[in-house]
Order: sequence, then C-alpha cells, then structure tokens
Amino acid sequence: MAEYQEHGYNDEHATPFWQYVRPIMHTLLTKDKNRCILDLGCGNGYFVNYLISQGYNAYGIDASQQGISIAKKTNPDRFFIQDLDDNRLPEEIRDLPFDTIISTEVIEHIYNPFTFMDLCKDVLSKNNGGEIIMSTPYHGYFKNLMLSVFNKWDKHTNAVAVGGHIKFWSRASLGQLLTQSGFTVTNFAGGGRMPYFWKSMVMKARLN
Repeated sequence: MAEYQEHGYNDEHATPFWQYVRPIMHTLLTKDKNRCILDLGCGNGYFVNYLISQGYNAYGIDASQQGISIAKKTNPDRFFIQDLDDNRLPEEIRDLPFDTIISTEVIEHIYNPFTFMDLCKDVLSKNNGGEIIMSTPYHGYFKNLMLSVFNKWDKHTNAVAVGGHIKFWSRASLGQLLTQSGFTVTNFAGGGRMPYFWKSMVMKARLN
C-alpha cells in the first residue's frame, strides 16, 4: 500500500510532482500533432484524465489494479491493466493509431529499459513513427555532489526499501537510452528546483 500512496494510487488527485511536471508536459503536446496518446504506467490516471478534459484523445495502461480502478471512475473506457513487461497492448486498444507515448516517473522502476523501449517502438511503428515524452527524477553532477556532501545519498537511494527506484537517470544516460533505441531527442526540460538541482526532468524524442 505504501508504494501505491507514493505514486498517488490511493485517489484520483495529482501527486506533488505534477505541480512542476504537468506544465512542462503540456507545453510539449499539441492537438494537431499528438492525436492519439498512450500513457504507459498511467498510475491513477490523473494525467490521462486531465488530457481528456483538455480535448486530447488519450488512453492509459498500468499494472496496478488499484490504480486502474481509480482511473476508471472518471473515464471508464480509457484505462486497462497491463504489465509493461508484456510486449502486446490490451486487445481493446491494440489497433488504435497511437502517434504519441507519454510515460511519467516510470523508467526508474524498470529493470530492463530496452524492453520498455521496444514496446514503445512497436506501438509507434504501427503509425509510421511518432513521439515519446518521458519524465523521471533528475540526477546530475551537481545534484549528486550535494547529496554526497550532505550525506544524503543513502537516504536518497534507500537501497533497503522494498520496491522503489532501481535506476537513477541523468540527462546524458536517458538521452543515450533513447538514441540507442532509435529515437532522436528533440526537447529537454527540468522542473521542481533551480537548474541542475531539478527534482525531475522531461525529455521528448521522435521515432521516424
């Protein structure tokens, strides 16, 4: 239950990170280009439901029964249970022409990120390419240095916790993942604190 509460699965409202991530994500989306959106690891459905309220055509999948149950309270036909290790989408949305994938605070939980990227490529390739917009906690030299100087590294990584983050991404390493997976990075932004001490980063890339 603690993990669900951490990710906001306990209700349909926004978790605190949406205060600084949502405005960034929104600026990277346009209705004429991002016509059919899939949120991989949608949690409680907050952002998909927000996008739908703004006139976007969006769907979400997540492995959490509790998260999907909450999401369906607002738009019951837009959410489906799916383990992200499964490389096939739920049958109900398998043939939709997704041209955009969003994924917020997910990639840091995934053991094999290339398997995740293969799923993204498979989904977008059916529509002859498209865009992916990802957010994940930011790590970089100055932030990591301050964590070490103030002896916060063990608390930050929390290796003895059950679940949680298992990957700690920098701008360079996330860009490398996208590039090696066949994407071209087009946008980067950080949010939540002053530059280079950001809480999260958002990266947008295109599969041609």
